[in-house]
Amino acid sequence: MTAQRRHWTRLDNTPYLFPMLSLGILDQSPVRAGATPAEAIAETVELAQLADRLGYSRYWLAEHHSTPGLAGTAPEILVARIAAATETIRVGSGGVMLSHYSPLKVAETFRMLETLYPGRIDLGIGRAPGGDMLATRALQAGGSGAIGFERFPQQLADLVRLLGPDGLPAAHPLAGVRAMPEGPTAPETWLLGSSDQSAAFAAYFGCAFSFAHFITDVGGVETMRAYREHFRPSAQLPAPRGSVGVFALCAETEEAAERLATSRDLWRLRLDYGELGPVPSVEEALAYPYSEAERARIALHRRRQAVGTPEKVRDQLAGLAAAYGVDELIVLSICHDPAARRRSYELLADAFGLAPRRG
Repeated sequence: MTAQRRHWTRLDNTPYLFPMLSLGILDQSPVRAGATPAEAIAETVELAQLADRLGYSRYWLAEHHSTPGLAGTAPEILVARIAAATETIRVGSGGVMLSHYSPLKVAETFRMLETLYPGRIDLGIGRAPGGDMLATRALQAGGSGAIGFERFPQQLADLVRLLGPDGLPAAHPLAGVRAMPEGPTAPETWLLGSSDQSAAFAAYFGCAFSFAHFITDVGGVETMRAYREHFRPSAQLPAPRGSVGVFALCAETEEAAERLATSRDLWRLRLDYGELGPVPSVEEALAYPYSEAERARIALHRRRQAVGTPEKVRDQLAGLAAAYGVDELIVLSICHDPAARRRSYELLADAFGLAPRRG
């Protein structure tokens, strides 16, 4: 992490020292109980516009399939919509599940986005399927193809070369194919993951790496360290660059934040059971008859979350960034009330002293 530090003011106007951190947002476009997927997408656009005004660094759109509780199935389409609705914030995928797709098609899609919005596009790549096994098979040539995750390293190699200045090597069977439209800039390429394998791929191919702490907090610090140690410079990235994806939710009081978090607690618990429905209301979550085992499961999930007042959440996130040795955090916030979710991001921006966009 950079040694540079900034003198900030707490929400109560007392001084505080923090490393310089930038904050981005990961949006899974959650569908809340009682609302429609169309409303979830509209809420994504509204949140992105707010993030742009507040000074967040980037806005990533997730990819999930056959999941009623998450409306974001096509991040490349949402990237175009969000970039058109905002002015300065970087916009990208968090991420495209490359195992389902042709590297050339992904490269050309994001080159087109970069042409439309130069200097603002990120291409985040994931190895996970983004859905259950049935949905995964359906994405492979309409269900007739094999699920070939073993092809991922070659797909990633081809994608990186297609986006680079030299293209595919002469010995490649598709040598001569170029990803169009070409231009003076290319999208930033990130590999997203929660394992040492994803980090190893990112290091080998010279990509930036974002560790999904919101998925697991086991081995993350060591994984990020290994990524930095084994990083090989590339045409796009001369030195390693990392970030951490973390779940955070804050409100004006500890009690209010804890209450808001209950809806996500129940939703996440249901995911463990294979129930992929919408995010329940706080009232439904509070009325749910949790068993002791379920409460223990929720406590386990909470271990990798930051929930509370803005100061408490800020302190936890800054500590996390220091532990990972990164200077950027990608924040995921989910609760049933979209206004409360927007307010959480406002409070977090204020707590970290983000510079709001003028005009």
